[in-house]
Amino acid sequence: MFDSPFSESIIKRAQEKGLLKINIHNLRSFTNDKHHTVDDRPYGGGTGMVLKPEPIYRAVGSIKRNSKNKNIKVILLSPQGKVLNQTTAKRLVKQKHIILICGHYEGIDERVMKLVHEEISIGDYVLTGGEIPAMVLVDVLARLIPGVVKEKDSVVYDSFYTGFLDYPHYTRPRLYKKMKVPEILLSGNHKEISLWRRKEILKNTYLKRPDLLKYVKLTNEEKKFLETLKRKKN
Repeated sequence: MFDSPFSESIIKRAQEKGLLKINIHNLRSFTNDKHHTVDDRPYGGGTGMVLKPEPIYRAVGSIKRNSKNKNIKVILLSPQGKVLNQTTAKRLVKQKHIILICGHYEGIDERVMKLVHEEISIGDYVLTGGEIPAMVLVDVLARLIPGVVKEKDSVVYDSFYTGFLDYPHYTRPRLYKKMKVPEILLSGNHKEISLWRRKEILKNTYLKRPDLLKYVKLTNEEKKFLETLKRKKN
């Protein structure tokens, strides 16, 4: 599942440059029975299968023994975890080595939680396993590593990086299906363009995700602009 997403585009180039190293570990490699069993039926009955603790403990132990880093963070991708956001990503990207455990089946043996420092979810819904959330987390963190994204400003102005949504983007042609590119973007006046973009950031955030405004600091001018938007909306 991981080979294709991690072998394309920005993630691929980041690994080639040595900015990011990704190792995939198959839990079946850490079993000692002839069938390489990683799951079993739940005690107490119930549906589904549960990931066994032994392969996970062995895998994490092996990775830690072979790592040059002593401060390793172990994260379980789980629907019960804290929902991933940009603030969490900016905190986690400071870690030199992270181990991601992908939940699967009905869940994992609860005793594995002794190894886990943090649970992370990518949303309030349930997937077939933690592999896709792990890919999402890797992609989110990779963008924040200096040098991975060529244009640094592309990251700084991403939605959520500063707590706001992004401003609208336009490219050629100037006129398409009677829709024009805003004249300010053609003016060459970078100060005015910057002011326009800031207002569009506030407008986008207010109209699409007003809940985010509770967590950011606004200048007096920005507060006045938002009040104007509110009056227009009402």
